[in-house]
Amino acid sequence: MPLHSIRQLPGGALLGLWHLLETPAELWSQLASPEVYAPLLPARADGPRQAQWLAGRVLVQRILAATALTKVPLPLQNDATGRPFLAGAGPVPAVSLSHSGAWVAALLAPPGTPVGVDVEVVRDKAQRIARKFLNDDELAAVKSFISSNAAADNELFSLLWSAKETLYKLAGQRGIIFRQNLLLDLPPGPWPAAGELPARLALGNAISRHCICYFQPAAGYVLTHCHGLLPS
Repeated sequence: MPLHSIRQLPGGALLGLWHLLETPAELWSQLASPEVYAPLLPARADGPRQAQWLAGRVLVQRILAATALTKVPLPLQNDATGRPFLAGAGPVPAVSLSHSGAWVAALLAPPGTPVGVDVEVVRDKAQRIARKFLNDDELAAVKSFISSNAAADNELFSLLWSAKETLYKLAGQRGIIFRQNLLLDLPPGPWPAAGELPARLALGNAISRHCICYFQPAAGYVLTHCHGLLPS
């Protein structure tokens, strides 16, 4: 069943998951207004990437149809930075999208809410580039978690990379330096298969606090999401 789930989150947000099994042609047929999306399809979207792109739009469509976030269907577009948004008059739900492998995720929240979601296939790349996105304090905190189990270590670093990607989307601006502006306050481990990571966005002279939630949508995948702010 491609539509895996729609979860109600605190604060009126909704997290949707799509298990991608369809071809692009099958997904085009599920869009309410395919003529709107045809000119928006990225030029480099090959078969698998086109399917992921389309599944994200079908998923947002399904979430909107199943909830009271808006009374009318709204087309999904991208701004100049590539950030997705729902096009419509007046306040519209905030939205964040992610896809990796066979999974697509969408997070929708009430208008004006900062949102971020990221799903990742677990692989060794995140550990190999860890010093590019984790600062010295984060690397020191993670050091005690590293084991001789390569699969567990790949999952750990993939989770941390995903958390920073979610923070990046939440920030919604260019010029972000992952090691300086996206900060994870890592709790003592080991961590469970699902849980929360406290985090901060340090942008200019302002620092905001956030809670990144994480879980495994399927074996070999990690997913993180965040919306809104924590009280000061």
